[in-house]
Amino acid sequence: MTDLTNSSIHRKNILNNNLALTELYKEVAFPGIMFERKYRFTKKQISDFFQVDERTIERLVESHFSEIAENGYEVLQYNSLRTFKLQKVGDINVADLPELGIDKFAASLGVFTFKAFLNIGMLLSESENAKLLRTLILDIAIDVLNKKAGGSTKYINQREEEFVSSAIREYNYRQSFTNALDACIEPSKFKYAQLTDKIYKTIFKENSKEYRQILNLKSKESVRVTMYSEVLDLIAAYENGFADALAKEMGKLGRRLKLSEANQLFSEFAGSSNSLLTPLIEKARSLMASRDMAFRDALHEKLKNYITHLNAEEFDKFLGERTMVLEERLKENIDVFKRLKDR
Repeated sequence: MTDLTNSSIHRKNILNNNLALTELYKEVAFPGIMFERKYRFTKKQISDFFQVDERTIERLVESHFSEIAENGYEVLQYNSLRTFKLQKVGDINVADLPELGIDKFAASLGVFTFKAFLNIGMLLSESENAKLLRTLILDIAIDVLNKKAGGSTKYINQREEEFVSSAIREYNYRQSFTNALDACIEPSKFKYAQLTDKIYKTIFKENSKEYRQILNLKSKESVRVTMYSEVLDLIAAYENGFADALAKEMGKLGRRLKLSEANQLFSEFAGSSNSLLTPLIEKARSLMASRDMAFRDALHEKLKNYITHLNAEEFDKFLGERTMVLEERLKENIDVFKRLKDR
């Protein structure tokens, strides 16, 4: 089970998932004070909720200040504090509610947004209520993903707006690539798998077998239909570039290449292309490793140094209103597929 107390990446992934936050607010039902269009909570409210001493909350804020502040913790002073004290809960003035921990003579007051409150719950290790909250957080985060992905996140990559166009491009370049292998390399039942795996390992350090195992794909399931658009675009670039390199090398030799020669040529091709494509490779590795951890709970061990948290825009890209399942995208792009068929 994911340990939120020790993983800042997992904490950030959940706190950047606006859909999960909306559901969590409904389920937790922890009443806050509306201030500047956000619900706020005092230190005393939070310590009461988690049944810990206020000093425990203070120590957490001090030790994780940047993270908690990023999620909405702030210290109100001057006009902001004065305005906050004049907010009302129902018909009762907050300034008259000492049980909320508000001193009407205080010059400053630390307040937490709902995200910051959840952040505290993710960090508190000695609170039973915090443990229960963490369980609820993980259950809801998983439930939201599964509902949006139709029960499985295996093909969540296909919800992205760019997926279909990238898949079409990659399909066309794949055809050119396999045609080049047929025309330029001596017959061999291993050439397609070997050279395809070389492309995969160059981009994300795994061959197709390793990738299948990580995503738990069945033997008849295509690996490429699970790949993100950025990875597909890079695969297409390598397929197109190497197809051209093969044709030129065959012209130079005046004969088809042996498989061993083709493998050596690919190593040289990848080496010469490395400086040009390295920024795109590193971006694709980071997106692939980070998204698969957040969406599929899948760890690419060879890419673990590239893992980072996803921002709110990334979650919206796959879970937001503009996303849709592949079948709906195919309907929208039916004219494109018809033109491809007529080529």
